[in-house]
Amino acid sequence: MSSTSATLSLDWHGRANALAIDGRAFIDGRRTTASGQHSRPTTSPIDGRVLAELAAGGPADVDRAVAAARRAFPSWSRTGAERRKGVLLALAALMERHADELALLETLDSGKPILQTTTVDVPGAISTLRWYAEAADKQGGELPAVPPGATALVTREPLGVVAAIVPWNFPLEIAVWKLAPALAAGNTLVLKPAEQTSLSVLRLAELATEAGLPDGVLNIVTGTGREVGAALAHHMDVDALAFTGSTAVSRTLLAASGQSNLKRLSLEAGGKSSNLVFADTADLATAAAKAAFGAFYNQGQVCSANSRILVQRGVHDEFAALLADAAAAFRPEDPLAGLAGNGALTSSAHTDSVERWIVRGRAEGEVLFGGERREIRGSDAYLEPTLLGGLGAGHDVHREEIFGPVAVLHAFDTEDEAVRLANATDYGLAASLWTSDLSRAHRVAGELLAGTVSVNTADALGNTTPFGGFKQSGFGRDLSLHAFDNYTAPKTTWIQFG
Repeated sequence: MSSTSATLSLDWHGRANALAIDGRAFIDGRRTTASGQHSRPTTSPIDGRVLAELAAGGPADVDRAVAAARRAFPSWSRTGAERRKGVLLALAALMERHADELALLETLDSGKPILQTTTVDVPGAISTLRWYAEAADKQGGELPAVPPGATALVTREPLGVVAAIVPWNFPLEIAVWKLAPALAAGNTLVLKPAEQTSLSVLRLAELATEAGLPDGVLNIVTGTGREVGAALAHHMDVDALAFTGSTAVSRTLLAASGQSNLKRLSLEAGGKSSNLVFADTADLATAAAKAAFGAFYNQGQVCSANSRILVQRGVHDEFAALLADAAAAFRPEDPLAGLAGNGALTSSAHTDSVERWIVRGRAEGEVLFGGERREIRGSDAYLEPTLLGGLGAGHDVHREEIFGPVAVLHAFDTEDEAVRLANATDYGLAASLWTSDLSRAHRVAGELLAGTVSVNTADALGNTTPFGGFKQSGFGRDLSLHAFDNYTAPKTTWIQFG
């Protein structure tokens, strides 16, 4: 039986009803209540059920977690790379053993379809963790040229205590994008998950201890950005901070670093990515299917979503019809039914925000397909995949990150116009382009201001390739060996013999 068939055959609603969930924080190797016993209920966008009482941490909890990480750092950083590799591989094996539980927590917390969390999110997190575990003992130093009578060694040293603040759209995967290279390099970590989606990461921390990770090496403090995030950003004993989220919050983190100890920052911020479809595209149906994926996957809650679809005028109408057909695969369904389709957005409040863009698009342009809000299992956090048209290239919908299943279609005539339109944004995270002309592919990819350009596909990434952006999409890179640059610094040891 395939993994997809196995997923479809399980009673995920029954499993969800039987699941016991612990919402306490994880500090210094154990679950703990927040200071002052503060907590708040965390609910599922799928049906509004209360999942757990989530610890509502604050500055005192951050202080405890940072102190634990600081105590653990000397020992963990001196632990041999082979040993660190072994612990991380053991954690990956435990994640695999508990994959269904992690996937169910992720689906309940975020509203993602169970088919997605069981076949993409959790396996992806495990794959990334294994990749960095295997890289831990393969990071070499340098012997640079120096004058006679001396030898210089350049080694990569861990920075110390790393804080990571991760978003709600890919809670487990992006947490692993941060913690895997940070821990593999010998750092200790304090991680703040999004308050909407903390449960899978909390369970991961328990599994890490079971795998042999020493107390204090990985700490999870739950709570709001105003309380926990701000405390981490200003903390004088945090050496580096890795963040994925909005550009607005990235600016506050930059300011906090300057106001505190100039901690090292890596910021993966917002995006407004374009998908350029040229008239010489060999297979428009495939391009449309990939465009629907790039715009609507994960309910459109993807920082690199290709939400601006720019199509050469000669194939515009044909492509629009194909795109409407392809978008049907992303209609909302019950996330625990195991069927294809999208799930719930992260909350009704966020759905309200996305729907306002649809209302505005209908008033100032037109809705080419979709645009309807649906209620499933008593929750109204479900939206049809929606395509807007008839909006000028300078309209806000072309510039602002909507973060929902809403894309805009726009026609272009020439290659130069397509590049100009695609680059007319404050962001530079990702782009896609479709053409059968190899010269055009190289030429346009070189001119697009984006950290990743996907040619004849959409939103491509992998463990071996860096992910991050230019302009107001931030700096630093997740994934690949380049991620180690976020968590290490070169150290020169010069030995003079004469």
